[in-house]
Amino acid sequence: MLPRLLLGPHRVLLAAPPLRRLRLARRAMSSAAAPAPAQRRRPLRGVVFDMDGTLTVPVIDWPAMHREIFGGETAYAAARAAGGGTIDILHLIESWGPDLQRHAYEVIARFEREGLDRLQIMPGASELCKFLDAKQIRRGLITRNVKDAVDLFHQRFGMPFVPALSREFRPYKPDPAPLLHICSTWNIPAHEVIMVGDSLKDDVVCGKRAGAITCLLDETGRYGPHDSLPEDVKPDFMVSSLAEVFTVLEKHFDLEQTKYYDGR
Repeated sequence: MLPRLLLGPHRVLLAAPPLRRLRLARRAMSSAAAPAPAQRRRPLRGVVFDMDGTLTVPVIDWPAMHREIFGGETAYAAARAAGGGTIDILHLIESWGPDLQRHAYEVIARFEREGLDRLQIMPGASELCKFLDAKQIRRGLITRNVKDAVDLFHQRFGMPFVPALSREFRPYKPDPAPLLHICSTWNIPAHEVIMVGDSLKDDVVCGKRAGAITCLLDETGRYGPHDSLPEDVKPDFMVSSLAEVFTVLEKHFDLEQTKYYDGR
């Protein structure tokens, strides 16, 4: 009788006839030596970018603009406190009367016009776009800025994004509608698209609500470590520069599948 310690496959192996025992041993060695299959990477069909602070260097002094809209520091601080520390100025304005709305939009338009004169492309943006073009990955744009700013961006830097949705498209981010519109135009499911932006409350939330992959660009570390972010706004990826997006795409996605895909 075999000892009780010889259990499972070892017991079967020792109890078998010599020839069959040799075959079983070879089969077991072959199985143990076989490498585990590589984890399959997800296909990526499109990348959608925010513009201000993502494709272009931030140039608008948002606190100064908000202070002028609200009529001073005290009213601005009260509005921030009421919003939990943040202000979604476009949605807030929609709830105001006609005169207040007119004043607010005039202030925003002036700050945006002044920002256009200082428009600069973000380091790494041109190289990233060339990389996406080489991989035949579609690229789109969603911004809460006006169409004039998008047109100037296209004209000045020669990097067209299609579709490019500006503030004239309603509803705005963080509503998922603009991102879902782009996915529908491309005929690509949202889970095969990544949303890249510098705002948790606008870009990341928009992407998550649409069911897309999300990547937060945090150049200055203002949001803190990735693990410290609340789950409802935590992006799938977090980078400190557009150059790091290359690593994210190449490491986590199968970019070759896009070459055989026609999303029209």
